[in-house]
Amino acid sequence: MLHFLEVEWVSSYKHSVPTIDPGTAPQVVRDWLKLVRPEIDQAIARYIDASQAEGDPGRLCEAMRYAALGPGKRLRPALSMAACVTVGGERSAALPVAAAIEMLHACTLVHDDLPAIDNDAIRRGQPTVHVEFGEAIAILVGDGLLTAAFGALSDLGPRAGDAVSVLARRAGAGELLTGQARDLATEQTSGAVPFAHLEQIHRDKTGSLFAASTEIGGIAGGASARQRELLSGFGMAIGVAFQHADDRDDGDFAEHRDAANARIKTLATEAENLATELGSDATILAEIARWYRRSGEEW
Repeated sequence: MLHFLEVEWVSSYKHSVPTIDPGTAPQVVRDWLKLVRPEIDQAIARYIDASQAEGDPGRLCEAMRYAALGPGKRLRPALSMAACVTVGGERSAALPVAAAIEMLHACTLVHDDLPAIDNDAIRRGQPTVHVEFGEAIAILVGDGLLTAAFGALSDLGPRAGDAVSVLARRAGAGELLTGQARDLATEQTSGAVPFAHLEQIHRDKTGSLFAASTEIGGIAGGASARQRELLSGFGMAIGVAFQHADDRDDGDFAEHRDAANARIKTLATEAENLATELGSDATILAEIARWYRRSGEEW
């Protein structure tokens, strides 16, 4: 299971650093990530703290904070906040969305790392939750982060219903979880994975949450139906391009490297066109799309 910035570099590759690394992003994107990261983390901490029982039995909320507030660039929630601004909302209006998206993302990582799935001991340079706190608490951590995510969306007031509906669909059995199930099934098969099948996994596992990030961020900002459609399409395209690039930079599915690069360029161009249609306030989104497109061109 491959995630942002978790790259063990293969020395035979052309580049000395992963291409999809925030350090290679345009300055405006780096500035945005630097600006919103502390706000996102403060919002996550508030939601977790609000759920803590007296004495924190089993160190449950401590483990939730460990999972959700560790290293990482907070790309998905940063996209939520950029989407909100794109449609004319205040950045702060998307903080419940940003917290929800990152907590749900952290939930998926905690569960992915469990012995029954990936059995990973290290994530982002530190012990995984089940190693640090025990397997039973890790299961509860994922459950706690999932429920806290939907609780955060309730702070959107009259827009909460639409937001909850989108996240439930994108993160549920029809998309994100189906992607996980496809991935597990694929691991049990022998032979090369067809590229179309690989991209479907990427759409379900990764694209779905990126699409939720941008669409729900737009909902928080009062997006129209058309703006929501554009933002959802943008998130899906960027999410799939991201996962193809992450596979490539990790040296996974090397037989599909050329096809992946072609798709990265196509998907990033699609995302850039969608950002253009969203108008002049979509600067951050457009720059992210251009950054990804250049990633595909450099290989």
